[in-house]
Amino acid sequence: MSLTSNGSRSSTDDASECEASKTAIALYQAREEEIERRKMEVRERVESQLNRAEEETRRLAQVWEELEVLTDPMRKEVAAVRKRIDLANRDLKSLAQICHKKEKEYKEAMEAFQEKNNEKSQLTSTLVELVNQSEKLRMKKLEELTNIVNSNTT
Repeated sequence: MSLTSNGSRSSTDDASECEASKTAIALYQAREEEIERRKMEVRERVESQLNRAEEETRRLAQVWEELEVLTDPMRKEVAAVRKRIDLANRDLKSLAQICHKKEKEYKEAMEAFQEKNNEKSQLTSTLVELVNQSEKLRMKKLEELTNIVNSNTT
């Protein structure tokens, strides 16, 4: 700034200062507008990403629900089949015990049957021998009696 002799500023200095001020204000406004424009762009991008994220969240929630629907019936069916298998195992255990008991009883009964059958066979053999001996003795006695009768008649 240049001062004139009477202590006042020259009009050119005032004009250039005014011009500099206007330029500074214009630059400041341009920067503010640029900042505002960028701020709006960032806001729009963030909103866009938020919208995509919300849409993706909805889509993932829907997929999750579909997965739960798929898994739930299978889980119930598997649990039902496992329960039936457990019941069948319990039944099999008790039936196996009954079967082993009956097999043991059968073996014992079969052994007793075999023993009695062998005893019967031995007794039958003894009976046959006794009957044969008895017949022989009776035949011998008959012959003796026949001889005695024949000898007395002669």
